[in-house]
Amino acid sequence: MADYQLLVIGAGPGGYTAALRAAKLGLKTAVVEAREAGGTCVNRGCVPTKTLLHASEVYHAAQEGAAFGIHAEGLRADIGGIFAHRREVSRTLSQGVESLLKAAKVPLLRGRAQITAPHEATITGADGGTSAVTAEHILIATGAAPVRPPIPGIELALTSDDILESDGNMFRSLVIIGGGVIGTEFACFYADLGCEVTIVEALDRLLPVLDRELGQNLGQLLKKQGVRILTGARVQRIEEADEGLRVSAEGKTGAEEIAAEAVICAVGRKPCLDGLFAEGLQPETDGALLKIDGRFETSIPGVCAIGDAACPVQFAHLAAAQGETVAELLAGLTPVRDLSLVPSCVHCRPEIAAVGMSEAEAKEKGLPVKVGKCVMGGNARTLVLNPGRSFMKILAHAETGEILGAQLMCPNASDIISQLSEAIANRMTPRQLLRIMRPHPTFEEALGDALSDLDTKLNKSLSF
Repeated sequence: MADYQLLVIGAGPGGYTAALRAAKLGLKTAVVEAREAGGTCVNRGCVPTKTLLHASEVYHAAQEGAAFGIHAEGLRADIGGIFAHRREVSRTLSQGVESLLKAAKVPLLRGRAQITAPHEATITGADGGTSAVTAEHILIATGAAPVRPPIPGIELALTSDDILESDGNMFRSLVIIGGGVIGTEFACFYADLGCEVTIVEALDRLLPVLDRELGQNLGQLLKKQGVRILTGARVQRIEEADEGLRVSAEGKTGAEEIAAEAVICAVGRKPCLDGLFAEGLQPETDGALLKIDGRFETSIPGVCAIGDAACPVQFAHLAAAQGETVAELLAGLTPVRDLSLVPSCVHCRPEIAAVGMSEAEAKEKGLPVKVGKCVMGGNARTLVLNPGRSFMKILAHAETGEILGAQLMCPNASDIISQLSEAIANRMTPRQLLRIMRPHPTFEEALGDALSDLDTKLNKSLSF
């Protein structure tokens, strides 16, 4: 008889969520984790960056307070204090994960796991001691780590892990390689603190995987903050210089050299799979990712994988949803969650959130669409906060009226987007979402305006 019905490798959002759901459904479950409970999200990713961004936003707001009648004197940013607060938030949440597992009677096995057979794993502790564990099912939820592209001198650059695991550094100047979510969030943080920031992005705009308008607007707002943005440019090499580093880049305007105190490499992350499988036990892969079927099972019987280990979309909320789904499948239930609808959020200022299709994606699929939009210059709450250009854009099928996608750039966008996710999942129309009254003054009033614009373009009366 196996030691456990489910052994989860990794205590990040996907792993601990899967374990808690499995335990609740009656499966004897354990979790293996070599580092802090909570994984990258809690300790080196989502939560730390959002904590830093909140701190820099407070500092920025105080600096700009004169416009609101608030005058601050002797204002300074204590980078050590900011990072100490970051560590405290992560520690509190990590301890919370441990408490949840303990309350659910899910053992947290400390050490590094290696899968040695379809239903077996060996756990190596910090002291080098090993123990063998058997399980009916093994779930890989090991997450991902930053990658460094093959650029000469790239070892001189810092990664997001290096930054977030440090005690904090107040850079005078900084080059960020990569204009995706990680790169732009770090740019917002350091620019708020007065650092001279340059972003070098190989593609033609920031946030290249999202709707074009989102990346273009974010670029304009960052430029107003003093951030220099080089798109369509590639870093050729990084070298040591007299007062820091020198970055050589080649772009649309030719070659140039950028001096900076530090460089952050934020070009993506790769699955953490090194040493996970014993020699001779090699699962099928799809590129760098583990290949899985519709039940998340790898080519090794009884071994499943979720999150960054098997999915190109690297979001904590997707890993958590997949974890719950796997637990329900193993318990013999039929999951109801739609895993194809994955909201994206960027915690810049103002926030960005998107779900479903963009106009470009709909066009590629040959779908006839209508777009409703509200530019929020007349929204009362937006005028109060003055976050910069904000808008909401909603996409619907031109013939059926079903909402297909949404792109929001406004304060609290990450909290509002789920309304649109629900609408897409349930094949709702703008008319159905217009049935509810939205309170005043709120950002959500703009959602009603965008829906009304879309409903009109769909040639439907606003009478009910």
